[in-house]
Amino acid sequence: MKKYLLISIIAILVLGGGGFALYNNKQNDKKEADKMAMQKEADDKAAMQKNDSMAKDKLAMQKDDSTMMVKGSFSDYDSAKLANAEKGKVVLFFSASWCPTCQEANKNLNASTAPEGLTLLKVDYDKSTELKQKYGVTYQHTYVQVDKNGNLIKKWSGSTSYDQIKSQIN
Repeated sequence: MKKYLLISIIAILVLGGGGFALYNNKQNDKKEADKMAMQKEADDKAAMQKNDSMAKDKLAMQKDDSTMMVKGSFSDYDSAKLANAEKGKVVLFFSASWCPTCQEANKNLNASTAPEGLTLLKVDYDKSTELKQKYGVTYQHTYVQVDKNGNLIKKWSGSTSYDQIKSQIN
């Protein structure tokens, strides 16, 4: 009888322990499955973002280059910005801080947004001797429209607003 009792106790322990091991394994499997599901979700999200980015790039490349314009801007002169003339218009604005009409133009231009396709580059009249010589600028408040290589297209003076500048450019 003791023998059967001992075997019964061992059987209960083995089966009970086995049940615990099965429960524990199921918990670990669930955790692993959850971890894999989260990783798959992150991978799917990254793939969608990559595909979205690639689709936008593809769409941009499909557009006709002649219709793609650069966002309008008004900033200090930087020769690298002359490249904007490939898709828009670049105008140099020779301005002096002491010039009343330059001050008025600066105030008006800073108060509004440059039109799409216009890159207006402010050149310091007092410090840009080389550029003044290149374009034949002899007085402040002169505008010079240039191509992507910096070649003069047109020169004028007196504009104090974007509308006036737009009416002058080719």
